[in-house]
Amino acid sequence: MSRQSLERNTEQDKYLDAANKLRAQYEAADLQLSRHTKEFASYKYEDDIATEGDDVSPKDPAIVAADVAAQITFLRKLKFQYLEQNAKDKYVKSIVSDIDDAPIVTAEDNKELAAVNEEKKAKLKVAKEGLAEVQHNIRTLAPMVEQDYTKVKQVTERATMLAQKILDARLALMRLRQTNPHPRLTIPMADQKLIDQVEEMQTLSDEVELSKKKTKAVKERVKTGALEIEKLRIQQAESERAVQALQLEEDDNRLVPLYDWYTASLSLHQSLLGLEESHSVSENELQLVYTIGDSTPPIRVSISLIFVPDTRELGGVETTGFDTLGVETTELIEAHIQSNDVPGLVALLLSRARAAANSV
Repeated sequence: MSRQSLERNTEQDKYLDAANKLRAQYEAADLQLSRHTKEFASYKYEDDIATEGDDVSPKDPAIVAADVAAQITFLRKLKFQYLEQNAKDKYVKSIVSDIDDAPIVTAEDNKELAAVNEEKKAKLKVAKEGLAEVQHNIRTLAPMVEQDYTKVKQVTERATMLAQKILDARLALMRLRQTNPHPRLTIPMADQKLIDQVEEMQTLSDEVELSKKKTKAVKERVKTGALEIEKLRIQQAESERAVQALQLEEDDNRLVPLYDWYTASLSLHQSLLGLEESHSVSENELQLVYTIGDSTPPIRVSISLIFVPDTRELGGVETTGFDTLGVETTELIEAHIQSNDVPGLVALLLSRARAAANSV
């Protein structure tokens, strides 16, 4: 055999020995990969009652998430076991193999690996911090985004509403232009027309106020006339009752002698007492005018008898002309008003006046 064939056989023996050692280590490690593979392939949920021929395809996202989490956990364990066995294998190889064939691991390699690990850890930490910051920003900005979205939505709705109002206003303006063709009023003309309308309204208001006053005055006159008519109706009824009570006939001959007697008696009374005039000033006032003495010109005095309305009680007396004769009438009037003696008062006043006139 040649030298090359011997070296080749020696190298193959080395590979064979290494394979046998790896197989022995694998069997000693008891990884049970085939069993785990079968379990993974035949894995079913606890509440799954499907048969072996059915296609298991869960649809619930929660179930799928739980399944994925279980598989990830299983793969992490498998990866950890693989790394552990790989490290053991390398360690065993480095011990049992020759020094020339064993991989040399120096302190610098460990430092480099530590540096790489630290760098990866730093990157992982930075990534985690960035992820936490992003999550915090999402939690913080989500309400703000919602508020901004609400504001934008409101502004959009308002803009839509304003646009619709603008369209309606333009349509109304077009209708007004069609309804009111040229010539249209300008702003100065409209202002002047407004001023004229204000003045016209003021004039009309004054006329309305004047009409109201006239109407009120007419109503008052109508009311007064109605009261007078009612009084006249009462007087008419009383007169009719008095006429019916007298029961006079057209051919009654007693009326003329009675009238003549009353007229003669009245003339005699006037001549005896010097009564010139007697008339009713109002419903409750009687004015008497007398002539005192025989002097020329004659002295005239006036007595106004004022009665309480609708009664025969004397309420007051006014005299005129007695002061020229020096007759004090105040005490006499007060005394006779208290006693309600009208004839006595008139007689006493006339006697005092005549006595004063004769003494002059």
